Amino acid sequence: MSSLNLDDFTDLIERPDGGVRRDAEARRERQVVPPGSLGRLDDLGEWLSAAQSAVPVRPVVRPRVVLFAGDHKVAELGVSARPAGSAGELVREVLEGGRPVSVLARRLDVPVRVVDMALDCDPETLPAEVAGHRVRRGGGRIDIEDALTPEEAEAAFRAGMAVADEEADSGTDLVVLGDVSVGGTTAAGTLVAALCGTDASVVTGRGGLPIDDLAWMRKCAAIRDALRRARPVLGDQLQLLATVGGADLTAMTGFLLQSAVRKVPVILDGVVTAACALVGQRVAFRAPDWWLAAHDSGEPGQAKALDRMAMEPLLTQGVKVGEGAGGLLALPLVQAAASLAAELPTTSDGEAVTDGEAVTGGEAVTDGEAVTDGEAVTDGE
Repeated sequence: MSSLNLDDFTDLIERPDGGVRRDAEARRERQVVPPGSLGRLDDLGEWLSAAQSAVPVRPVVRPRVVLFAGDHKVAELGVSARPAGSAGELVREVLEGGRPVSVLARRLDVPVRVVDMALDCDPETLPAEVAGHRVRRGGGRIDIEDALTPEEAEAAFRAGMAVADEEADSGTDLVVLGDVSVGGTTAAGTLVAALCGTDASVVTGRGGLPIDDLAWMRKCAAIRDALRRARPVLGDQLQLLATVGGADLTAMTGFLLQSAVRKVPVILDGVVTAACALVGQRVAFRAPDWWLAAHDSGEPGQAKALDRMAMEPLLTQGVKVGEGAGGLLALPLVQAAASLAAELPTTSDGEAVTDGEAVTGGEAVTDGEAVTDGEAVTDGE
């Protein structure tokens, strides 16, 4: 019998500090730029301040990309433009610097960590720090069999928790979460459809390397068949992940929940991370308060999941490549929000700010001109 009780997360996860957020809002009202004039950057700065329990907000100085990797046997049905079992090649390209996430990470000076959970390759071909958490080689074909055994599902979930603890203990202050998988969007679509009560066609997208119409129909059929297997276990989230998720998605769910326990904010990348977040929300309803949706990839499953969690993406660039690339694009926006919240000057006590004009004690100062009791004084006059 499993010793892992997911219900514990409901008690362990607290919301970001509401009192600190109110203090951050009050500080924002005293800054020289009127509240609301920076749009969502105001909300981002206040959210980050609450997550850090700090006013003014601290800069994001130790972000990290964490990618969970795995192969899904359902790819053998021709639901992906990539060959089944080829995720290991993508991982090697990430490590060698040849993938979009690698380029963006170099540009932004953000380290990338890849965690192999179920790649269909010899672990000896990967660095030890990548393959150290592997649960199995590949995942079961979810349309006809479980992706994982119950024991493998618990091991994968605990591995995700362990990675979250390692990142928190090392001082990581924000994580961009992504996946490197082949067949992963089919598993993600099944999870979203099951948890949202929708049909397969509503959540089936074209993937990062776009598939043609025939492959799309095969993908719909695979998700439809997997849904029949998912619906009977909807009440048990770990069993749901074992049935139609896979080791990488199970680990990501554990990572997301444990990051919320450790109060480490996470930026979600695409449809796979959104599906895992949706499972996490079912486990602990406060957990999504620690997560940001980076971008709208155009994948219907991602849109459905984010809508269910009432999350609005920060960007709309249609980036479907996965691997955390879209999440990294949103990182500078979060860092900019933190800088603006912390570094914009505040007015003195009793001052009000309106359209760039500070008014205090009956005196208005505008464009270097002071007006007092009806008299204007400029240029030393």
